[in-house]
Amino acid sequence: MPRQGSPPIATSPSNIVPVVVVDTDPVVRDTLTGHLGGRAEAVGSLAALPPMLQGPLVVILGPSCGSAEALADAATLAQDQPGVATILVTDELSTDLLQTALRSGVKDVLAAPVDAEQLTAAIDRVAVTLGAAASVPSGGVDVGQSEPASERGRVVTVFSTKGGAGKSVIAANLAVLLSRRSDKPVVLVDADLQFGDIAVMLKLAPQHTIVDAVGSLDRLDATLLQQLMMRHEPSGLWILPAPLEPSFADQISAAEMTHIVEILRGFCAYVVIDTPAYFNEVVLGLIEESDDVLLVAGMDIPNIKNVKIGLQTLRLLNVPTSKLHLILNRANSKVKLDVSEVERTLQIKAESLIPSDVVVPQSVNKGTPVVLDAPKSGVAKAIEQLASMFIPAGGGRRR
Repeated sequence: MPRQGSPPIATSPSNIVPVVVVDTDPVVRDTLTGHLGGRAEAVGSLAALPPMLQGPLVVILGPSCGSAEALADAATLAQDQPGVATILVTDELSTDLLQTALRSGVKDVLAAPVDAEQLTAAIDRVAVTLGAAASVPSGGVDVGQSEPASERGRVVTVFSTKGGAGKSVIAANLAVLLSRRSDKPVVLVDADLQFGDIAVMLKLAPQHTIVDAVGSLDRLDATLLQQLMMRHEPSGLWILPAPLEPSFADQISAAEMTHIVEILRGFCAYVVIDTPAYFNEVVLGLIEESDDVLLVAGMDIPNIKNVKIGLQTLRLLNVPTSKLHLILNRANSKVKLDVSEVERTLQIKAESLIPSDVVVPQSVNKGTPVVLDAPKSGVAKAIEQLASMFIPAGGGRRR
């Protein structure tokens, strides 16, 4: 992956692999080829493609190719021509269409209208799956070979038993720092399946979510999972967003979530998971799967009470105490509650104290993590110390 702060690589896959745009509407064809600087070929149907299939090729399917018949033709093309990768651009992106397209061998689906940057990025992502682009550097996740079990990525789950404790802020900022320090991909999974807001906090507009990953579980691998994730460009962090509608949460089981995490840890250095503020099957499954659980508590009596109950529950479930880490948020608040008193009550030592600071809500409203927005603040420095539990500052390689 490119080093943090390095200039874009000129020879991206989209400049090397040939591209063909397919749509019955000439205006759509002209628009899409125009986004690519006119360097793409354009044809009116998939039937016009065979004479052009002489090696690696990326095919952009316009909205007219979203019908069941056209997608069936795309499936045949994908089966007969392994050197061809397809991307669908559709006027209406639905979960059903996405699942049908992915099952038809389509590598990515974009909602129209698309701009040049979105289209080029999608081509880059799918081009790395083609043989000719395998040696070309790109901004995608290098899935490579799965790591041996001893070298699998570390799973860090951030959990709290009370809403408003600052769990999502800590998860996002910790993941950003780990990504900047690691020379391998780092992924932030938003497992708050009803009301996850990681994408909003990072000012990202998801096209794909965990729902799409679960819908493709029968053929899900590292390459497909990469295509469903989003990249936070300032840090290089990858994000797997929560569902866009709360009703989708009921369609996702604990087994499905842990299977996705297993695939992620096969090619990532760290998988950071943000969770809802309550126990359910999914949360318990993720905690069991995790190497570390950061238990976030605020400095007020109801919060401490809930954390104590949560700790008791985890101990009853035989969760090893060694992987539980207490994080006290807003630890400098003048609320007549002492840190040592909290530690005695919970019978666990706080491993990180995050101070209260107005820069936190300011950074959330800007959509910029506080460690990037105010790196000299006390909060940023405290989260840097927290990140050093996993990667010492300077211990990894900046990408």
